[in-house]
Amino acid sequence: MPDFDAMKDKVAGKVKEAAGKVTNNEKLEAKGKAQNLKGQAEAKLDAAKKDAAAKADDVKEKAAEKFNDAVDHVQHDD
Repeated sequence: MPDFDAMKDKVAGKVKEAAGKVTNNEKLEAKGKAQNLKGQAEAKLDAAKKDAAAKADDVKEKAAEKFNDAVDHVQHDD
């Protein structure tokens, strides 16, 4: 689920952008676009962090399995 702040920035940015277009206020429209892009970037960063954490957990789990297999192998060779 996307971060609340990222979602808030995306929605608020879209609202500002639309308001800027309707009122012909280029500055407000530009601020809205920028805020929307900020929200999109935050959401992508959050997703990337979660993906990296999940992959790190997978690597840790596989390393632990290999270690345990190696220990079992050594114990059975004795």
